[in-house]
Amino acid sequence: MTDATANATTTIVRPADPTLREALSLALLFATIKLLLHIATNLWEARIDYGYFRDELYYLICGRHLAWGYVDHGPIVALQARLAELIFGHSLTGIRMLSALAGATRVLLTGLLAWALGGRRSAQGLAVTGILLAPQYLGLDSYLSMNSFESAFWMGCTLALTLILRGRNEKSCWIWFGICGGVGLLNKPSMTFFLLALLIGLLLTPQRRPLFSRWAAIGVALLVLIALPNLLWQVHNHWPTLEFLHNGQLENKNIKLGALPFLGKQILNLQPISIFLWIPGLVWLLRSTSAKQWRFLGYTYLLFLAMMMALHAKDYYVVPIYPVLFAAGGIAWEQHFANRKLVRANSRFGFPVYQTTLIVGGLISLPMAIPVMRPSTWLAYTKALHLYDATGNTENESSGILPQFYADRFGWQEEVNEVTRIYHSLSPEDQKRVGILCSNYGEASAINFLGRDLPRAISGHNSYWMWGPNGATGEVMIIVTGATPEELRENYDSVEIAGRMDNPLSMPYERRNIYLVRGRHKNVTTDWKDFKHYI
Repeated sequence: MTDATANATTTIVRPADPTLREALSLALLFATIKLLLHIATNLWEARIDYGYFRDELYYLICGRHLAWGYVDHGPIVALQARLAELIFGHSLTGIRMLSALAGATRVLLTGLLAWALGGRRSAQGLAVTGILLAPQYLGLDSYLSMNSFESAFWMGCTLALTLILRGRNEKSCWIWFGICGGVGLLNKPSMTFFLLALLIGLLLTPQRRPLFSRWAAIGVALLVLIALPNLLWQVHNHWPTLEFLHNGQLENKNIKLGALPFLGKQILNLQPISIFLWIPGLVWLLRSTSAKQWRFLGYTYLLFLAMMMALHAKDYYVVPIYPVLFAAGGIAWEQHFANRKLVRANSRFGFPVYQTTLIVGGLISLPMAIPVMRPSTWLAYTKALHLYDATGNTENESSGILPQFYADRFGWQEEVNEVTRIYHSLSPEDQKRVGILCSNYGEASAINFLGRDLPRAISGHNSYWMWGPNGATGEVMIIVTGATPEELRENYDSVEIAGRMDNPLSMPYERRNIYLVRGRHKNVTTDWKDFKHYI
């Protein structure tokens, strides 16, 4: 025996799992379709005069003030916004690219979950078809937002646990769980409730066993470590997010739905046709003997749904959890119609009639999720099909002729043009000392992102209050507000209506005066604490 032979070690190379390779290929195909759809619709939006969404402008400015926390959202969306602006500049399509990629990731994970839960290609194909054109997902993935990423983090954790229970490497899966969970908490606090529901769901079943392993402890520790900077930021800044949420309850900001209307919104959010997919998925998880190992996922959904209903959360807060029900629904169909020719053949289109119906239904509802029609065309379309109902808003403010999700894309450039005109009408001396004060983050962010050569706009609204008054004194101010001249004269010596925001397609409360005021009775900088408005 040679020395080389004696010192050799035997390496067992496991063959690649062909079912995983097929599942990944199928999921990637549908994920690519999803991504291309959003790129195309965002390019088209810019051509039909829809602008930046109100919250997008805010997140872009938050991206210029990177921190471990913000009053009304986590730090991930600000980082997302900063990266998007650095890479794509002011391109409407570009700044939304990461959200579109997040939506594509949701489709990918849905296909992989269908595979991990035991589904073949027919189940996987049905699951990704159902998720592809679900209206709420189309809407969430069509603009710069933290909401588009929620499913990626939630389902990343779910897939990791599923793979652990399938006997995959615990070390890598728990590390992946910790990363998804930790970054998910930095993305949005709702991750906390999902993780709690997931924990309880596991504890209620024999699948709790992996929770007590050494690698589970390491995964959870990693999760906590990643999320810790945001927690420390909250403590250091006296829990501003809790104050924000508390104020929202006190001022009755959001519409509170009863149990049945809340459940009805779940059906509408995912398009009614899909109830024949995700509801059988839930039943399969809770009742089928073949799903006994995955029972905890059904419990997780029910627990999370109950939490959101009890907290009077917005109806779309439940939406990130549905990919697992779509995946389970694909398996329920596959098992029920196991003797069908296309199912036996393991076709990705094992249910052509239902899959076609899902696609057609999704395309019909597409204009309700993404503004692909000009406003006049949209109004005629929704009237003809009886699709638009103003009660579909999630907040109590009236949205006018367009739903809030669309109305909040109008009026910003007009505001900037008016403020710019007023600013340039001032003397050089006044231009040096003028401040721009806005009543909310949308108005201030529009000026700061779309404006040119203007002083930085300030506001007491949410994170803007934390960024301070930018040295404003109140000697000369341009103010965008819904207050009346009489109300302003209580604080200023001189009040002049110098311009107006009045786009008929915008939110009614954004049709307001722009004032040029002088001689504030109290210095803005020293009185800044009174401007604070977390809501």
